[in-house]
Amino acid sequence: MTIDPLLRPGGVEVLEPWDDGLRSADVLEFPGYTAPPPTEESVGTALIDLRGTRAVWIDCDFRRHGGTMGAVAGIRIVRAFDRATEAGLPVVQTVSTGGARLQEGMISLLQMPRTVSAAARHRAAGLRSAAYLRSPTTGGVFASFASLADLRAAQPDATIGFGGPRVVAEVTGAYPPPTSHTAESALRHGLIDAIVAPDECWAWLAAAVGAADAGPLVPPAGRPGAPDATPRPEDPYAHLLRARGAARPSGLEWAAWLTDSWVEIGGGDPAVRAGLASLAGRRLVVVAMDRFAGRTRPGAPGPGAFRLARRAVRLADRLGLPVLTLVDTPGADPCPESEADGVAREIARTLLALSELSSPSVCVVVGEGGSGGAMALAHADRLLALDGSVFSVIGPEAGAAVLYRDAGRAPELTRDLRMTPHELLRLGVVDAVLPEDVAAVRAAVAESLARVRPGTRDGRPDAVTAAAVTS
Repeated sequence: MTIDPLLRPGGVEVLEPWDDGLRSADVLEFPGYTAPPPTEESVGTALIDLRGTRAVWIDCDFRRHGGTMGAVAGIRIVRAFDRATEAGLPVVQTVSTGGARLQEGMISLLQMPRTVSAAARHRAAGLRSAAYLRSPTTGGVFASFASLADLRAAQPDATIGFGGPRVVAEVTGAYPPPTSHTAESALRHGLIDAIVAPDECWAWLAAAVGAADAGPLVPPAGRPGAPDATPRPEDPYAHLLRARGAARPSGLEWAAWLTDSWVEIGGGDPAVRAGLASLAGRRLVVVAMDRFAGRTRPGAPGPGAFRLARRAVRLADRLGLPVLTLVDTPGADPCPESEADGVAREIARTLLALSELSSPSVCVVVGEGGSGGAMALAHADRLLALDGSVFSVIGPEAGAAVLYRDAGRAPELTRDLRMTPHELLRLGVVDAVLPEDVAAVRAAVAESLARVRPGTRDGRPDAVTAAAVTS
């Protein structure tokens, strides 16, 4: 088994090719079909050295019989996952495929559930996987094991989709538009996590499975380059306005300052970003709200944002990694499209993922914590707040409209809701208030992740609730 020179491998060595003697028996005796010899089969598998880490490699190549998955391909894939599971190794995939091998009929289609079950066994063992999708990646391979990789990247301009363009044209009567069935479309919709050039494929795969560190997270140009150094006003409403200020960094900036490496976990709503990261030598998953970005309104996460958050938390749980969340939002997006897509349900499911998380979790409120949209990421074992932040049951403008039918009374309501960090600390809502200093926050987060006991997240809200009632 050889590595495609187009992928320009760096630090990758094939140690042991597997199952090179298998050949299809052509049990359907399909007219005109000649089963390819073992060396020309669509899928090859091997044990490799990936930058000093042993890993299992599954290579599905369109240039070998269209990358189609038949019986031999299915057996090789299943055995590769099972060998990786037994040896405790990550799996990396390079994929280009036309889907099922039609000449093998239902025998080919049965490889979809077989490979998914093998991938499930690997996932259940808490092991990582990553896939690099080349052009084309379609059909039953894309709709089975390839889409179950923990992280997925694609080649620029690659054709990506369940139905290939010719199939779409035959079924619907028209070819898909240029904006569909592309790697770029898949990235916009959160179906893949990154677009990666072929010569960077192995570096990305190594970082995605933890065999190497990735580069740092870099926020977009024009963002605040340091914490807000302006004085903190005494008036609560002025404090809130400062927390919303354009010069104040959001969760994405804090994620960049607190982490040393970052592999993006992609989503369809930029109001929330997530990544496999490292902090002070410890690997973790970070979920950060970005007040400057959003699908419909800046800073207002919609259902897709919470689906990404939930995916990231579930991945951390399966891999046994701690979770850091960074909260900064005026509230979830309440527009009709968000409601129709189930924003309330997605908030609930995000809270459920954090409730069931078996690894440590820490949340830092870095800006505005607005209502249930913020609470969705704040249900952590330890809840910290920057001294310039706020956290409230509702945005005071909306709250004043509800209570008084007068949004102009928002300053008054801001004072009454006790939403500033030291009021929250007095109430027991947060565990600590931190100065807005990168080194101090970094140290506090690292210490919390090291010391907090997983599953203690219910103790704080339980205590606050008990203190709020009388008998």
